[in-house]
Amino acid sequence: MKANIHPTYHENAKVTCACGNAWLTGSTIPEIRVNICSKCHPFYTGEQRIVDTVGRVERFVKRLEARQSATARQEIEAKIRRESEEAARKARARGDNPEKAVADVVAKYAAEQNA
Repeated sequence: MKANIHPTYHENAKVTCACGNAWLTGSTIPEIRVNICSKCHPFYTGEQRIVDTVGRVERFVKRLEARQSATARQEIEAKIRRESEEAARKARARGDNPEKAVADVVAKYAAEQNA
């Protein structure tokens, strides 16, 4: 075996978890810090919790809410479009101004959103 090529082995290397748990082990590094251990990991503790890594859960919830609000907005716009077309068609049949009928429908929805 070649001399002086192997790292120094520390028999009492201290491992420290973010939860405060600490233990000794053998390692080539004298002090080791870990984010999660068997005392705080949900698999070993049986707890049902989300281990959030740098805001992943918040970003997911934010994207989900944005997607749901966009879908709701599209549904409202489609409903306004349908009602406007129907009101314009009925106004033409009566001989009234179809643009005024469309403006009335749009004004009705605008008043609902402001209320």
